Amino acid sequence: MHTQPTPRADRERGQILVLFALGLVAMVAMVGLVLDGGDTYAQRRDQQNGADLASLAGANAYLNTYVDTGSIGSATSAARSAALAAATTNGYPHGGDIAVTATVNLLSAGAEVKVDITKPHENSFARVMGFERWDVGVTATAETGAIDTGVGAAPWIMNINAFRGNGTPKYDKDNPIAFGEANGDYPVSGEDLAWTDFNGSNNVNTNEVDRIIRGENVVTATVGFDQYIGQHNQGNHTALYPTVNSHLAGKDVPIPIVGSCPAGSPEPDGCFKGWAMFHVIGASGGSDKTITGYFLGNFIRQPLSVGACTAAMQAAGTCGRIPDSAFGAYAVRLTN
Repeated sequence: MHTQPTPRADRERGQILVLFALGLVAMVAMVGLVLDGGDTYAQRRDQQNGADLASLAGANAYLNTYVDTGSIGSATSAARSAALAAATTNGYPHGGDIAVTATVNLLSAGAEVKVDITKPHENSFARVMGFERWDVGVTATAETGAIDTGVGAAPWIMNINAFRGNGTPKYDKDNPIAFGEANGDYPVSGEDLAWTDFNGSNNVNTNEVDRIIRGENVVTATVGFDQYIGQHNQGNHTALYPTVNSHLAGKDVPIPIVGSCPAGSPEPDGCFKGWAMFHVIGASGGSDKTITGYFLGNFIRQPLSVGACTAAMQAAGTCGRIPDSAFGAYAVRLTN
């Protein structure tokens, strides 16, 4: 016997078809988002590589042009051109749907080149949900300037009187001596030294400095000219000399050089003046409290790090200049 479908069965069958169609659309949309999202990620990664290379090319062009010409304007123009050319070479020419900008910001001792790249991603499956395209944007920043940061600096300070008026050292390879005349808050002569934690506003702790010497406590500090970086507790820190002998003997380390503080400062001496490279022969504690060694080169009056261009520097027109490197080298590096 043949039975006819009931109206209720027809309605249920129609509801199932509607639900199936809606579910199918949702599944296609989800798959589309996953596939288009993955393709977007791949595009973003490629754009980021292009922006990184473009910013590095711009920073390198700034450095080379400034060294060749001494002109900030020429270096800035060359940096922009090189960044845009590198972006084009790597598949991202400015124009049409692709937006590429290269911005040069002057620093206290160099410049940074920022590159932004925006390009739409043409979707395939996500169109089902109305997303025909979405923009993909990336940013990269590269910095260039003189290497003027003391990495691995020794945690003691020495006096500017260890150098002659022209910056040459009195105690070089042919005339090494044992430094440590007074071991007070700051060195009082060219043959003296004092410990520092590069802070200058608190007591210097023996354990803290010991960990700096061992490399267990890596200090990152930006020290300005005439900033006080001596002690406040007249510490001899006898236990530190064996640590220096064990960990730094035979090594070359950058040393902060200090001298008289400006009028009105709370301390008469111990204010930062610059850097010099120092070779450590050895150290002796006990009743000696000395570090024996000699300076490897001239005293260099340099700041410790490339930083932002201040309003005063802008007014003086000194932003963007690249001075001679205290450590004989220049840097081009990605910072973002």
